[in-house]
Amino acid sequence: MEDEPPQGPLKRGWTTGACAAAAAKAAAAALVSGAFPDPVEIALPSGRRVAFALARHDLRDGSAIAAIVKDAGDDPDVTHGAVVTATVRPGKPGTGVTYVRGEGVGLVTRPGLPIPPGEPAINPVPRKMIAASVREAAGEAADIEVEISVPDGAKMAERTLNPRLGILGGISILGTTGIVIPYSCSSWIHSIHRGVDVARAMGFTHVSGATGNASELAAQKLHGLHEVQLIDMGDFVGGMLKYIRDHPVPRVTIAGGVAKMTKLAQGLLDVHSKRGMADLDALAAVAIEAGASDELAARIRSANTVAEAFSEATAEGIPVGDAIASRAWTTAAAVLKGTGIELELLVFNRDGELMGRKDFAAAHSVSRPRNRRW
Repeated sequence: MEDEPPQGPLKRGWTTGACAAAAAKAAAAALVSGAFPDPVEIALPSGRRVAFALARHDLRDGSAIAAIVKDAGDDPDVTHGAVVTATVRPGKPGTGVTYVRGEGVGLVTRPGLPIPPGEPAINPVPRKMIAASVREAAGEAADIEVEISVPDGAKMAERTLNPRLGILGGISILGTTGIVIPYSCSSWIHSIHRGVDVARAMGFTHVSGATGNASELAAQKLHGLHEVQLIDMGDFVGGMLKYIRDHPVPRVTIAGGVAKMTKLAQGLLDVHSKRGMADLDALAAVAIEAGASDELAARIRSANTVAEAFSEATAEGIPVGDAIASRAWTTAAAVLKGTGIELELLVFNRDGELMGRKDFAAAHSVSRPRNRRW
């Protein structure tokens, strides 16, 4: 999340779903004709046609294999450089295009995801792309079994939220457009949504979204939460809350560090540093309201970091954390207004110590502040 995009125009890339569809089409063509098209052309969901070069191809007795190296463009994608491989075989008569999980592709084990438990983690849009591409090569009535594999996919998946979502043993084959837009964070947003879906499907009535590892572990310990209840929302407070507004969970905890929760208190629902900095002058004003002296307020204004400012206030017994939690709650609760969802706001320092809290309450008539000075 802290990666900053490089300067200048950014190169777009291709999703694992698009790569899988292209590899499957090349293999299906070879299974029918004995020849691999290289480059191989497929249609994206938009109708745009694009071509991919093959990194590997092999025709065997009864099967064909083709592979494409995923190019994520300038996006810092963990699957950049992955070798997306399709092995195609004749399927059972009348089955159409079917899917098999190969090495490095995850297995779905929990409910709530777009694909049911027991199935390979190949999402619905990639499945449609693969099926359409295979039928272009082998005919509309072809019965084809497609096995998708990604060598080293299991290792790549350790850097994703798949294990927490119950997708085991590999990555997911993703993509709704076939195109990766650099720094759109679409995979992160996807993981937030799926995390909420899984928690709901498993019957949990409380989820906790955290901005980082320290606040996540602290919130988990405070409430005794199962890992499925933990949503790694990163900087996307608004993105998580908007999804929960439309896919309700009765109780929601927002947990974060002092700097990011101060920005949320300012009215910023995306608390990444590029969206704005915490306002130390405004924080000093909050501290004065909470009982700080003019001298302490001056030290807060000149602090190097929000964490340092909080330390100054805490050392003198000023409850600035609770004041920030209350204001941050107001920002977050405005997104959930009218839903009846109960919201809690927790502010932690880097050591996981609770610095401020606004207890669970339902948002009723709340207006969201917009990057305000308090």
